Amino acid sequence: MSVVVETKVGRKRVIVIPKAVAEAVKIREGQRVRVMAVGDKIVIEPIRDAVWLAIHGKKIGKIMPEELEEESILEQEKIYEKQ
Repeated sequence: MSVVVETKVGRKRVIVIPKAVAEAVKIREGQRVRVMAVGDKIVIEPIRDAVWLAIHGKKIGKIMPEELEEESILEQEKIYEKQ
């Protein structure tokens, strides 16, 4: 599915990702992204964490609930430390 939306570059070269585009690629506020210059194009790619990949990613192996819980606790601790 392709979603094409025009936006403009703001002060300090800030670009707001339109809601339709963010929803199409399933990114959320605060999520890390990778920004690349490829030829004359700018590519913005979401960086997926282990929890997202476990839930939504291609299944290439099995993950036990205990492993998922451990990763969830680690991610929650990171969020707690930032507060």
